[in-house]
Amino acid sequence: MSVSQEAHTPIVQVDHVSKRIGAKTIIDKLSFDVPRGEVFGFLGPNGSGKTTTIRMMVGLMSISEGDIRIGGHSIRTHFEQAIRHIGAIVENPEMYKFLSGYHNLVHYARMIPGIGSDRIQEVIDLVGMTNRIHDKVKTYSLGMRQRLGIAQALLHKPSVLILDEPTNGLDPAGIRELRDHLRKLTREEGISVIVSSHLLSEMELMCDRVAIIQNGKLIDVRLIKEFVQEDGKQRIVFELSNLEQAVKLAADKAVSVEVVDSELVMNLDKQETAAWNQKFVEAGIAVYGIRKSIKSLEDQFLEMTGSDPIA
Repeated sequence: MSVSQEAHTPIVQVDHVSKRIGAKTIIDKLSFDVPRGEVFGFLGPNGSGKTTTIRMMVGLMSISEGDIRIGGHSIRTHFEQAIRHIGAIVENPEMYKFLSGYHNLVHYARMIPGIGSDRIQEVIDLVGMTNRIHDKVKTYSLGMRQRLGIAQALLHKPSVLILDEPTNGLDPAGIRELRDHLRKLTREEGISVIVSSHLLSEMELMCDRVAIIQNGKLIDVRLIKEFVQEDGKQRIVFELSNLEQAVKLAADKAVSVEVVDSELVMNLDKQETAAWNQKFVEAGIAVYGIRKSIKSLEDQFLEMTGSDPIA
């Protein structure tokens, strides 16, 4: 594969993957790609198969059918080549609490050929731990341990970092720090990050793209910006003096509208918004206010999956 081909090939390719345990199908022909240099969110209700999929990605669980390729290498047939591309934290990062953060990294580096003190210092700088790296891990907050875990996962220069529920137990400041560091990794290092989380508001801020699964099946994969607007249009809310007349005006123009809380909602782009404002005024309808109404990722998630609890 040429360099240009490699740059355009997704770093992770999940290809018709199924997982069966006995007669029960946990994952059912799941397929999606993770592009290079993105933060990719993995969402699903309780029991949807998120963690099972992640466990198959990192080789902790066998694949019943299909394949997962990491950096072009099959997890099933070329496991060692595939797993070299992965850094992962599944569950909580495990540390020696009686050692300093630095000596934890030294210990893990001994397991990987060719990792020296220069690379250790690189990952320390990358996750912003320079000032605390020589303190004992038992003095670290949960957020600091999470950062040390990410530093450990990055030691061998992986192409993709997989984090299963990384925000669990973090306070708002810790979540924001984590979000900033993941963005930095994709921007400065070109690493792809796969994040599983139940905090949809944070995923909306953290991710470039999300995959939603339910009952082991893929519901949708979308760029975050596509949740905000589709085809360049947005939900525009008009506060008007005569709602009934406005609805009739829209009907005469064969434009579909919604009435929500005594306000008119239309799907419009910028030019159409300005044009409809002018139409209302010319028709003698006073326009008291115009605003965008953006459905959150959580609203759309629930629309796609029903009211199942999120996990």
